[in-house]
Amino acid sequence: MQPFNARTEPFRRRNVVILGSTGSIGRNTLDVIARFPHRFRVVGLTAGRNVELLLRQTRRFEPALVSVLNSEDAEWLRHRVFGTTRVLDGEAGFVEAACMEEAHVVVSAIVGAAGLKPTWEAVRSGKRIALANKETLVMAGELVMKEAEARGVSIFPVDSEHSAILQCLAGRDACGIRRILLTASGGPFRDSPMSTLRRIRPEDALAHPTWKMGPKISVDSSTLMNKGLEAIEARWLFGLPMEAIDIHIHPQSIVHSMVEFHDGSIVAHLSVPDMRIPIAYALSFPERLHLDLPRLDLFKIGQLTFEKPDRERFPCLDLAAEAGRAGGTMPTVLNAANEVAVALFLESRIAYVRIPELIHATMAEHDNQPIQELSDILKADTWARETAHRIAFGKS
Repeated sequence: MQPFNARTEPFRRRNVVILGSTGSIGRNTLDVIARFPHRFRVVGLTAGRNVELLLRQTRRFEPALVSVLNSEDAEWLRHRVFGTTRVLDGEAGFVEAACMEEAHVVVSAIVGAAGLKPTWEAVRSGKRIALANKETLVMAGELVMKEAEARGVSIFPVDSEHSAILQCLAGRDACGIRRILLTASGGPFRDSPMSTLRRIRPEDALAHPTWKMGPKISVDSSTLMNKGLEAIEARWLFGLPMEAIDIHIHPQSIVHSMVEFHDGSIVAHLSVPDMRIPIAYALSFPERLHLDLPRLDLFKIGQLTFEKPDRERFPCLDLAAEAGRAGGTMPTVLNAANEVAVALFLESRIAYVRIPELIHATMAEHDNQPIQELSDILKADTWARETAHRIAFGKS
């Protein structure tokens, strides 16, 4: 069995639920689905606060169920949706969407720890998972992969890096892996003088040189925390120790990741940087859809370059590696402290350079514990958020 639990199944028209339909991954997923209406049907959508976009999506795709964060937005939607679409709210609404009986595939695209509970319940209900919410495996990788194995659930990564690894492994024995080479663009500050990092503003961090992403993920890309989280995610998806996962800066964002085998050969996955490619692969596996996207022109690109990440410039990499090696509740604390720090930075309440400092201080106070059940993770998440806020503002 392959480490990501993928099972080949005959293609049929698949009913899809999208958790986080108004974000970047959600919008790109709907674009793919709209191109192949004979292959996919939207049955459920969830969103946070962007209810106007959710309304437009609902009117176009006519899902059976939509859900939003709060009851006021849900009431606003109920007066505007057409047909028989049910409108729910809160975590319970998200979980109900994730577990819809008629759904075949659940696209987990909610950003952050908020995506854990509905994704967990989707796994428990036996759905095929297209996973864009890396925090699910960062926080609860051991629990989620065990549950998926027990219930025969296939988990397909949507992150371009993990999708690339999955495709590099196609038809190959995962036991032959020596290491995984995760690539990273390096973000907007890869070459900035260290002395300028203290003056970075939120709008600077949001200007990613390659990808168009939401605010939180854009900041994570600038600090390379996203790559640290992806390393922990890869550890669980592909059953490898943290030491077997290397990170390479690749500014062109053409090689999405590579796998080195014990015989010394390296297999790489290349494509134009477009999230619709890994999304389509996760939705349609084992088939490949004919996507009318720009083709990769290596002559035009000219060269592909790689460099080691500067660990002084990107301390979040070492923090993530430390948490991944420690296991237990430490990755949850890492993730929660990072979410708090990024939110405070985006609100201009802390400086950019304080993001890793706040994460490190929170981890240093944590008494790491083994994980027995989901409640252990949720308890550690709450503790870390409260602790990070206390440290950020010097409260006793």
